[in-house]
Amino acid sequence: MTSPGRIAIVVLAACLSACATRSPAPAPSGGSTATILTTQEGLASYYGRRFHGKTTASGVRFDMNAMVAAHPSYPFGTVVRVRNLKNGRAVRVKILDRGPTRRYQADGVIIDLSRGAAERLGFIRDGRARVRLEVLSLGEGR
Repeated sequence: MTSPGRIAIVVLAACLSACATRSPAPAPSGGSTATILTTQEGLASYYGRRFHGKTTASGVRFDMNAMVAAHPSYPFGTVVRVRNLKNGRAVRVKILDRGPTRRYQADGVIIDLSRGAAERLGFIRDGRARVRLEVLSLGEGR
């Protein structure tokens, strides 16, 4: 005859075994599994309607709703994950323009995001957010 304590141990062992073989949870949006080449922290601002449809420094037309950004030095085509340090939200953007201007850089702004990216990061109302940039791949543009 089997004791209730022995049955409980067998059931517990089976549960622990099943838990150990589960596949890992999917990566959160913003892709946390990519290799990070370099990081940078500072402020992000955004630009939108006034520049919508105009040609960027890379020659591409700016779409304020696309996941794109301007950076003073990263090559065009560079893919950057931008994480809002206040709320943890993250987006991937492609660098296709130059900015922010030196005036804003002096204030600590390190990247200008499209309005669409700023909306996803949740700082439209504030206008700026403290962010961490994580370079995921370098573009081949100038």
